[in-house]
Amino acid sequence: MRFFRPIHYTTRGQRPLGSAQYFLRKLSMIIVGLLFMGCSDFVEVKPPQNTLISATVFDDPATVESALANLYFDMREQGMVSGNFGLTPCMGIYADELDYYGSNTDYSQMYQHNVIAGNGLVQSWWAQAYHLIYSANDIIRGVEASKSLVGEDKQRFKGQALFVRAYMHSLLVAVYGDVPYIVTTDYLENNTVSRTPVSAVYEQIIADLNEAKDVLDGQEVASNEKIFPDKETVMALLARMYLYTGQWEMAASFSTELINAFSLEEAIERVFLKDSPETIWQLKSDADFPKNTREATQLIIQAIPGQTYALTDGLVAAFEDGDQRFDQWVSSISDSENTITLFYAHKYKADLNETASVEYSILFRLAEQLLIRAEARAYLGDIEGAQADLNRIRNRAGLPNTVANTRDALLDAILRERRVELFTEQGHRWFDLKRTGSAEAVLGALKPNWRPTDTVLPIPESELETNPNLLPQNSGY
Repeated sequence: MRFFRPIHYTTRGQRPLGSAQYFLRKLSMIIVGLLFMGCSDFVEVKPPQNTLISATVFDDPATVESALANLYFDMREQGMVSGNFGLTPCMGIYADELDYYGSNTDYSQMYQHNVIAGNGLVQSWWAQAYHLIYSANDIIRGVEASKSLVGEDKQRFKGQALFVRAYMHSLLVAVYGDVPYIVTTDYLENNTVSRTPVSAVYEQIIADLNEAKDVLDGQEVASNEKIFPDKETVMALLARMYLYTGQWEMAASFSTELINAFSLEEAIERVFLKDSPETIWQLKSDADFPKNTREATQLIIQAIPGQTYALTDGLVAAFEDGDQRFDQWVSSISDSENTITLFYAHKYKADLNETASVEYSILFRLAEQLLIRAEARAYLGDIEGAQADLNRIRNRAGLPNTVANTRDALLDAILRERRVELFTEQGHRWFDLKRTGSAEAVLGALKPNWRPTDTVLPIPESELETNPNLLPQNSGY
């Protein structure tokens, strides 16, 4: 039996009493902290004080690697990418993946579609994303100006920083719509920047990624754990961006290269282990803490009452009979009286405090690429090719071949398959509903406060106050 906690819907525009403080401050390496001194929140950037420091930092490959590692640490711990407060839980409750049982005002606004421009998540995601972008731009600038770094190191560092810049912009544009595309560390320019139309943002993302792909071509991988973005990681995001922009031939081409280079993990229960052969890029856990993923801590229900999230009835019902993903990636728990049963995402199973690191947070994996190629092939009229890709995903899950045999039937089948394959992974479900024009039909019937303008979140009001060039506010806010 499924249980829903009663939700009292509030009037759109009601201001929260106060935003929760989400992020624990970390102790970062002194040299990295000095490197990014003065480049904290976007549109609040002060004149840089680190010119002499940067000149020294970019003479040493080890310190540049530390600066890049700090970016990946920040992704894991803060902002949209974080397993704590990021797209996975928050766009899960914004869409139709997760029910929310907590009392935090900002999260309740997301769940109830009462988001306002002062929402703490809306503000923190924006600020942290542009902080990472500013830092990536600082690395690009410093690496290009360095007279000590050799060619291969320069290429590797620049390629990774270009990828970070493109990746964070890809999330910003998907969440907020028109956003500034920042390619400089000039604080005066950044403080007065205007928003870039969505189509132009995607063009710049793709340009950055193609440059990153070229400079990373032939570079040695620093680790076999797939924890550093390399050429294949860049290609994975390129395939996704080409899919999102309807460039089917390019989406199919890049996904094909990855499908030929990686192996699909055939054992469902091993897909989310850190050594899975289908992982393209993942964020590594710490040697000390946390040893495993924030996602597991957020999504696994330990007791009822006490739960924060649970899978929706609709998602549970979307799994076909015999789907091994439901057996391996979904678990349930009942209260002590056995009157309430909730289902939760159990892709990541390892507790943060376990003595060994067995799971890292996966951001790109091969299954998505197969579904990207299936969709692209369907649009290109390659029905058999689309069926073959879709069937590889279905057969691994213990399901029979698809019966869809027309373009439209296949597109529907692929969207359904994406729902049960990629659930609670970095907001895929929400972005699929948005890009396919399905959000109104799906969420309009589920969310009492849904409005068509909810396909984008508001630009943070604090940013509009600081920089009026970001006006006008998104429609509906």
